Amino acid sequence: MKWALFFVSVCAASAAGLYFLMIDMPGASYSAGIPSPTSEQTAAALRMRNSVKVLTEDIGERSVRVPENLAKASAWLNHEFAAMGYRVTRQSFKTDSSELSMFDVPCENIIAEKVGTSLPAEILIVGAHYDSLAGTVGADDNASGVAAVLELARRFAKSDMQRTVRFAAFVNEEPPFFRSKYMGSLRYAEKLKGQRENVVGMLSVETIGFYSEEPNSQDYPDPFSFIYPDKGNFIGIVGDLSSRSFVREVVRTFRLTAQIPSQAGAIFSFVPGIGSSDHWAFWQYDYPGVMVTDTAPYRYPHYHRKTDTTDKLNFAQMALVVDGLESVIQELAGETQ
Repeated sequence: MKWALFFVSVCAASAAGLYFLMIDMPGASYSAGIPSPTSEQTAAALRMRNSVKVLTEDIGERSVRVPENLAKASAWLNHEFAAMGYRVTRQSFKTDSSELSMFDVPCENIIAEKVGTSLPAEILIVGAHYDSLAGTVGADDNASGVAAVLELARRFAKSDMQRTVRFAAFVNEEPPFFRSKYMGSLRYAEKLKGQRENVVGMLSVETIGFYSEEPNSQDYPDPFSFIYPDKGNFIGIVGDLSSRSFVREVVRTFRLTAQIPSQAGAIFSFVPGIGSSDHWAFWQYDYPGVMVTDTAPYRYPHYHRKTDTTDKLNFAQMALVVDGLESVIQELAGETQ
């Protein structure tokens, strides 16, 4: 009996410790109901809708299977960032894809930089991948994330920040290149490490457009369904244990101002979905990174399907996510005006 009690006590203590380590996050999730949009939020939602429309309808599928569309997307992104006044650079390389019978396909990461005023060597990266899975136009995955990064870049275009901020559009996040040497964000993170650049954190904006108030609309990998809510009405902020301090800082600041529910965690990296975006690439080079996401396949019925189109997205709620991320960037980068 004593050994049984001891075993139960150890298990309970371990569970409590893991909860504190991975799940317990600062601040409280917003719970007052979705507010009526302000004129600024309505305008932001319209701009993001237009960005998603360009990527999904005007350009279409953005994969190495259609290299001319990848080129159109990178050129458009370059133009958009430059028009805001950013210094834009391109990281170019060629991709071999035996799986798609495509070889020597030109690919580019697009990077827009705002150099910090007092801490220019400390770099915050805000990024999203602009490619889509072959055969899809990828409205949520991940034109939604790109639209948010563009909107955030627009908001900070005239600001001075203590730290350097780079707004990035990455290529080749989708299969067959995910976690391969042709993954755009991995190429970029490798370059930064080789140059010994000091990346203080990376925010990966990944599939942020779909929300539901229906019970049981949200799923999770086991055993997290016992911890998190069953309604897919929140934005997720997740990282691995090595990024725990950064995750907590992002969550704390996001929850101070955001008017949308949020759930968060610093979880073991082997848990399915925790590393499923460009932040994973930065983990490989010991840079802290988090993913901001609607949880994609755990909620969105059109994930990686041809039906992932603009009409499925909730741009008003995307605007609320961007408002929260604006506050995060202001805090992390040290906005001075």
